[in-house]
Amino acid sequence: MAKKAEKKILRVTLVKSPIGFPEPQKRTVRALGLHRLHQTVEHSDNPALRGMLNTVIHLLQIEE
Repeated sequence: MAKKAEKKILRVTLVKSPIGFPEPQKRTVRALGLHRLHQTVEHSDNPALRGMLNTVIHLLQIEE
């Protein structure tokens, strides 16, 4: 029997304010669970999350 692969965890930190950026980008930051600057949240890696991160990559710091 094959071992189940561990889920990869990504740590996402908001390092730049979404003020002054388009509303969809602000909503994406909120949907990621980020409310304040330098707040860090952890998410399991999946294609939907990667798409969200790519839309606001200029506002975030991502650690694997």
